[in-house]
Amino acid sequence: MRARVSEKTTVAVVFTAAVFMSALDTTIVNVALPTIGRDFAVAPTAVDGISVAYLVSLALFMPVSGYLGDRFGGKRVLLTATVIFTVASALCGVAASLGELVAFRALQGVGGGMMTPVGMAMLFRAFPPGERLRASAVLVVPTTLGPASGPVLGGLLVSELSWRWVFWVNIPIGIAAVAFGAVFLRHRAETGAGRFDLTGFLLSAAGLGLLMYGISEGPNAGWASPAILAGIVAGAILLALTVLVEYRAAEPIVAVRLLGDRLFRSGTAANILMTSGFIGTLFVMSLYLQDGRGLGALAAGLSIFPEAVGVAVGSQLASRVLYPRLGPRRHMAGGLAGIATAIGLMALLGAHSSLWWARLLMFAMGFGMAQVMLTTQTASFATVSPEATGLASTMFNAGRQLGAATGVALLTTAIGIVGATHHVSGHLVANLDAYRVAFLVAAAFCLAGVPFALLISDAEAAATIPARGRPRRDRMGAPAPGRPAPLPRPSDP
Repeated sequence: MRARVSEKTTVAVVFTAAVFMSALDTTIVNVALPTIGRDFAVAPTAVDGISVAYLVSLALFMPVSGYLGDRFGGKRVLLTATVIFTVASALCGVAASLGELVAFRALQGVGGGMMTPVGMAMLFRAFPPGERLRASAVLVVPTTLGPASGPVLGGLLVSELSWRWVFWVNIPIGIAAVAFGAVFLRHRAETGAGRFDLTGFLLSAAGLGLLMYGISEGPNAGWASPAILAGIVAGAILLALTVLVEYRAAEPIVAVRLLGDRLFRSGTAANILMTSGFIGTLFVMSLYLQDGRGLGALAAGLSIFPEAVGVAVGSQLASRVLYPRLGPRRHMAGGLAGIATAIGLMALLGAHSSLWWARLLMFAMGFGMAQVMLTTQTASFATVSPEATGLASTMFNAGRQLGAATGVALLTTAIGIVGATHHVSGHLVANLDAYRVAFLVAAAFCLAGVPFALLISDAEAAATIPARGRPRRDRMGAPAPGRPAPLPRPSDP
């Protein structure tokens, strides 16, 4: 029976489950935070530690994920990470105090920090460049379905059952993924892991962890807070040192030299900016519907959910028609412009705007999101060698996580600066201008990604474009290169 399930199918199934759990966790827990605070009788600001602990732990363990996958094999690391995430989810659900919940969330971040990078590396090694478009069309759905379904599922679970179920919902998915992977995933030890780069790990983990802490807590504690300033400045300095040290390292744990690859660099930058605008918009739209319009969590989630439908529809059109005909450069740039337009139009929503108009814009944003995510996941790794895929996946996903945290933090700050409420005729009411400004900031994030998309060469990504739609040559590209070269050493010319 094992032989009947191909390696491509097996990797895709396990990775899809892992990505869905991780993506769902980004929004479903936020719905439950007020209820958790009341249950544990703590101040509303105290529950922020539940999210911060997860994000910081995620940042600490993500840099080492690529090395671990190469050293011990993708199957072992991916299944171990999934087990950790699943067990931690179960422990979160039985936590008896806020301190226990924060600790278990940190453990959950250990698994979450390794699942996506290792799984993506396995996927790209299983699928050659010419087949990654098809794989990305399937995988883009759980990546965006998770955040979109979080408010709906979270609102339903909290209102009908208990906040504990927002964690327990991961258990059956995790058990199924581990059982399937244990039976059908093939163990393949990767070569070239080399010695463990302890200096690079300590610098990158500490730098990314401090930066994530500062960014995620900045809107709540205040950007001028000494702790926040210290975290952001120290994190930035450590990451700068990471770049200097890892560029000279013979066997780096953070492959900063991959940023010399124009295709990978441009795709990663566009992905970070798109994620900032997209995740930030999901957060702001939830606030607009609940705080600005007075909807309940479940009703607000149902109005956000059309975004996931847009992704499902858009991914199929993108993979079958648009990517082969347009090539990655125009496809990615057009998708970013489309997302920016949809988010920008959200700034026109008022106190009495039809919710169907908001749902249509969410659908349009999801449709554009599918174009960009499919393109970045497919094209960015086209010139990355199989040996460097694990390290490249780590950088790509670390950038995505940092972009998501930055988007939510800056949009929250924009709302705070304008003021979420104001007085009208002596009554305190929602200030919808705050949400309008936040939507415009999110749109600007996506527009900022367009120049990076236009730097992409279709010819360099030619191996990922189906033959019927492959362009002969674009303005910036030379003829398609041959097999990608391995990660160069500092002494290489």
